[in-house]
Amino acid sequence: MENNHTINKVTFAGLLVTLGIIYGDIGTSPLYVMSAIVGKSPIDGNMVKGAISAIFWTLTLQTTLKYVILTLRADNKGEGGIFSLFTLVKRTKFKWLLVPAIIGGSALLADGIITPPISVSAAIEGLRFFKPELNTVPIVIGILCGLFFIQQFGTSFIGKFFGPLMTLWFLMLGILGVYRLTSDWSVLSSLNPYYTYLLLKTHPSGFLILGAVFLCTTGAEALYSDLGHCGKQNIRISWIFVKSMLVLNYFGQGAWLISQEGKTLDVFKSNNPFYAMMPESFVPYGIMIATIAAIVASQALISGSFTLINEAMRLNLWPKVEVKYPTVLKGQIYIPSLNWLLLAGCIGVVLYFRESSNMEAAYGLAIVLCMLMTTTLLNFYMHMKRYNKWFIFGIIAVYLIIEFSFLAANLSKFSHGGWITLLIAMVLMSIMTIWFLAKKIGQRYVDMVKLADHQSKLIDLSHDESLTKYATHLVYMTSANNPEEIEAKIIYSILQKRPKKADVYWFVHVDVMNEPYQMDYKVTHVSGKEIIRIDFRLGFRVAPKVNLLFRKVVEELVKQKEVDITSRYESLNKNNVIGDFKFVVLEKFLSYDNDLPFFEKTILNIYFFLKRFSLSEAKAFGLDSSSLKIEKFPMVINTPKKMNLKRI
Repeated sequence: MENNHTINKVTFAGLLVTLGIIYGDIGTSPLYVMSAIVGKSPIDGNMVKGAISAIFWTLTLQTTLKYVILTLRADNKGEGGIFSLFTLVKRTKFKWLLVPAIIGGSALLADGIITPPISVSAAIEGLRFFKPELNTVPIVIGILCGLFFIQQFGTSFIGKFFGPLMTLWFLMLGILGVYRLTSDWSVLSSLNPYYTYLLLKTHPSGFLILGAVFLCTTGAEALYSDLGHCGKQNIRISWIFVKSMLVLNYFGQGAWLISQEGKTLDVFKSNNPFYAMMPESFVPYGIMIATIAAIVASQALISGSFTLINEAMRLNLWPKVEVKYPTVLKGQIYIPSLNWLLLAGCIGVVLYFRESSNMEAAYGLAIVLCMLMTTTLLNFYMHMKRYNKWFIFGIIAVYLIIEFSFLAANLSKFSHGGWITLLIAMVLMSIMTIWFLAKKIGQRYVDMVKLADHQSKLIDLSHDESLTKYATHLVYMTSANNPEEIEAKIIYSILQKRPKKADVYWFVHVDVMNEPYQMDYKVTHVSGKEIIRIDFRLGFRVAPKVNLLFRKVVEELVKQKEVDITSRYESLNKNNVIGDFKFVVLEKFLSYDNDLPFFEKTILNIYFFLKRFSLSEAKAFGLDSSSLKIEKFPMVINTPKKMNLKRI
């Protein structure tokens, strides 16, 4: 596993992988931004200059200053994303900060369902340059299926493959932009922010145009989420090249549009300025390169989605699902269930909207919510790091004004399809909220007992010759944070639910820490070598493979002669045979014998319904099924009131 220094080291290979993984979304925005801005209206030179100016300053203020320079500073041991940012600020006294974290994470995931369809559709629709009546839907769905299929091989494989292709794409953007600028350099005057002001002040729909302008920066949040895949320095240096090429292309499209003032886009062979500005002989190559880049465009959101869900599970905000590690590189994960759910969502979006121009109307509404939530958390992070108060006030005020303006502009998209991404985001928010609240309700009513009060009973049971031995080593997973306590149900399981005689009783607890890759443990000898507790402190990005971690700890304890794991059976002991280990996991189900308030009952019912589709506790902890016993316990929270039952 790579360390922070390795992943942050600037290398040519690192920059290439960064281009392949990070910039797919933001890098393919020239495919549809100008098309969305102009729409079906006659081309207006002043509006084009204002829009180009707004794009330049959005990329400068929103993407460069807020994300690349400022937000990337808020890295959690090299990891980024809204949940990583939340783990940094959750140490503050403001418990409600979980709310913006949930909203932001859900909005980013929802936006990940529309990014692949719009990018791929916009690229493939260039084929209509040659065949105007072409139905692009089957082609788009086929490409998306291929993209999601290769996710299982990991982002290292994808980055090496996509990096050179994205380099070619960005070079093409820059060259095409310069090609068009040579005929009219006057469009460079749009660098003056005054043109943005004129657009908002004088154009009848100037404010609504901001909703389309916003599409140029939608990939900025994914850029932050994918920080752990490539490293801060690789992202910052490669962004200089990426932004330069993007700006050149936008200005080139602007120059071409101004030269066609008064016309509408539908009179051209392609109604997309991106293709219409190309020399006709280059269009086939442009379509091919754009299609490849559009495939990559989905990667930043897909990788970011895997990272987000993995963090959400570790923070008790999402049901436990299978996580795979396709490469040895840090931060490279693959979640099969999420991968296929995203694919299903993308196919649904393609079938519903069919055209990229229809998707533009729905795009951006959810992601601007995510950006607002990041700004909220960033405010508390800067206060925690003791930034200058006036600096914090100035930065946060500027970005709240910018992002609320974008939100207001994007709200006009609600009835045109924006409701779809918001609906998906609300479903995701509901799942995260219910999972979190159910865990809190459960923890509130867990019956804990003092381990010291039952210590002598466990030792007596261990030496009881009248009982058949259940296991040499009996291991229980415990949720008790206090080493001096244990769940009453564990004591019940050992002493009463078929008494379990063992030579050594182990209690294992896993704490999720705020640092992403922390891996520490502490051993407490509760009673000599007969009752031992192990506390694992694992980062929120570390897979809790308890079976492997426990084995490693036991090996170290044996070396230190703190425990003897040789079998206690005489015939096996004299031959130094290692004793058997048996894990016991207690799984809860909601008891019928509960008298709960309506709200708590509803939350727990939905929680246990969702639990049916998640991994079992044993699989979530990575326990070996051959040495595992699962015991189900009723979750009794509030017992019903006393019943007036009489004997007759």
